[in-house]
Amino acid sequence: MLTFPSGFLWGVSTSAHQFEGGNFHNQWHEWEQRGEIRSGHTCTPACDWWNNAAHDLDLCRDLGLNTLRISLDWGRLEPTQGKWNDEAFERYRTLLRMIHARGMRPFVTLHHFTHPTWFEKDGAFLNGSLIPLFVAYAERAVAELRDLCCDWLTFNEPNVYATFGYLFGEFPPGRRNQVRDTAVVLSNIHRAHALAYDRIHGLQSEARVGLTTNWTEFQAATASPADRFLAYIYDGIFNRSSFQFLRSGAPDFPFGALSPNVPEVIDKTDFIGVNVYNRLYVRSPFEFSRWSTGGIFVLPEVPQGDRGVNLPYGEAYPAAVLGAVREYGQLRVPVYVMENGVPDESDRIRPWVIVNTLKHLHQLISEGFDVRGYFHWSIVDNFEWNEGWTLRFGLYGLDRDTQQRKPRFSASLYQQIVAANGISDEQLSRFSEPPSPVAPTSGN
Repeated sequence: MLTFPSGFLWGVSTSAHQFEGGNFHNQWHEWEQRGEIRSGHTCTPACDWWNNAAHDLDLCRDLGLNTLRISLDWGRLEPTQGKWNDEAFERYRTLLRMIHARGMRPFVTLHHFTHPTWFEKDGAFLNGSLIPLFVAYAERAVAELRDLCCDWLTFNEPNVYATFGYLFGEFPPGRRNQVRDTAVVLSNIHRAHALAYDRIHGLQSEARVGLTTNWTEFQAATASPADRFLAYIYDGIFNRSSFQFLRSGAPDFPFGALSPNVPEVIDKTDFIGVNVYNRLYVRSPFEFSRWSTGGIFVLPEVPQGDRGVNLPYGEAYPAAVLGAVREYGQLRVPVYVMENGVPDESDRIRPWVIVNTLKHLHQLISEGFDVRGYFHWSIVDNFEWNEGWTLRFGLYGLDRDTQQRKPRFSASLYQQIVAANGISDEQLSRFSEPPSPVAPTSGN
């Protein structure tokens, strides 16, 4: 039996746009209206949390969870610049009360990829002059909700927001190969975090403020210097950018001089979150046909779940959590695995991912890393950004036409782990080996 420390947090993570439905005032809704969602799906009604979150919160309670991460949709709260929606604030207050009533501690993310359309049209985080507007939003949100929450994440995955929006063109604003803009956006987001950190602590002395970053293992396809160098580039841009800002106020190679320094962000985090999912392989893209994916691919023989619309999601790789925690644990603040999971409609591979990620997490705690909690993504299937409904991450399946929930085996497995505050020898033995690779399929 691998037992976790007393008081360890067991939860799930969610986000406003992916769960609420009816978020019509953010840039992702505009992106959808332009036909940019590659699956052709629409988000609304998502999981219908804006009207009925109680059912899924009951599922969380019944799993025995003691924490839950949600986010706020800034566009819903400030649909027009300077005009606040009091009814939306009250709905979030109600949601937080419901979370408390079910015995869970809320973590609230202020920016989980979405912001108002007016903010996007003025340049969003590429425009440094707009940073005070985000800070004003953070101040207003915390002022309204501070009696119901102490744990705040300013941003979810700055690295994904910047690279997918300005380097790969997968997220709004859909720009490609804008290396300098990517660097500037990352700097501005970390400056916004630093300013919001100070403002939140000024409002709420007991506040705990952090952010969460995504960690993906990049594996060189061969031992060639070209493949290894490209993997090193991706690792530096994607995995280590937030660590470098928080440690020294400036990124290392390859951004370096492209990215303005942010010395004010040093030591401005009370905890750090890491979102850990997969491993990708990298081959230096000298052939033109490989440039469209930047040389990134997935080996067909590795464990993987549902396939995206155009490409595999990635190799399911529980050991990725080792690199993530060992890197960000150097910041000497508590670490939370804020997201972990696999898109797997058939629930064929998810149990193995959960058990083995937690096995590695237990190892990290034994090594002395201050890991305080694990949040699975997610409680129920949800809208997955540009992939729409093709990737199914839920412990519970969702019929998006009827809004009916159906438990997967992983839900009962996670419930058993939470109840025991650990992983049993039987679970470790049963899920010691990855499932045999099969052709990944797409959800509906």
